[in-house]
Amino acid sequence: MKKNIIGLKELRENTAAYIREVGRGRSFIIMQKSRPIFAITPVDAWGDEGSWETVADFSPMKKLPKLEDVLKSLRKLNGSRK
Repeated sequence: MKKNIIGLKELRENTAAYIREVGRGRSFIIMQKSRPIFAITPVDAWGDEGSWETVADFSPMKKLPKLEDVLKSLRKLNGSRK
């Protein structure tokens, strides 16, 4: 998996491996019928793509809250009355 140009079929068959590589900073051009159709690139949390902000982290919870309750809390934090 050293080349940066891969076929769509190769990506489908080895998605997990390519996700790991993108996580390590590699980018790939995906081809279909000898034409480039899209690119996969890592997200740059501090660069031109902007930064990611954690709004809510539910990963430590065993039971997720109801969506209505989450939205109500977010609206309250933002001062919205809707």
